Amino acid sequence: MLEESFERLYLQFRANYYRRMVEKIGARDGSLSATECFSVEIIYLMGQPTIGEFAHFLNISLPNANYKINNLVEKDYVKKHVSESDKREVRLKVTDKFLAYYALNRADQARVMEKIQADFSAAEIRLLEDMVERISVFMERPTERGEKEFD
Repeated sequence: MLEESFERLYLQFRANYYRRMVEKIGARDGSLSATECFSVEIIYLMGQPTIGEFAHFLNISLPNANYKINNLVEKDYVKKHVSESDKREVRLKVTDKFLAYYALNRADQARVMEKIQADFSAAEIRLLEDMVERISVFMERPTERGEKEFD
C-alpha cells in the first residue's frame, strides 16, 4: 500500500508538471521535445554540471550528450559557461527561459503545501517534514561506487 501511494503521489507531481509545461511551451518552433525536457531538467537538478558529468549521469556518450546540449543551447534553454580558473572546463547552466517553465512545478507544489497546512495538524506536519527529510537524506547517500543510492 505504501509503495502504491508513494508512486501515485510521485506520478501526480510529474504528470501535472509535464502537462503544464507542454501547455506553456506548446508545439511551435523552438519548443522542447520530451527528451529535451528531461535533459534540461536533469541539468538543472545536477546544479551546473560539466558535459562529462551530464553524460556520465545519463550513461550516454559524450557525442550524444553534446548533441542534446547543443540543441538546448540553440533553443536558449541552456548556456555553456567556461570556467574562469580552467578554460578547458565548460559548465552547463539553465537559462531564465527554462526557469520560467520550471516555476510551474513550484506553483503546483505551493498549492499542495497550502492544502497540507489547511488539512493536517501541526503534529502531522512535523511528522511529515521529518519523514520527507529522512527519505531525502538516504536518497542522497552515495554508494560504495560514489554514485547516489537511487541513481
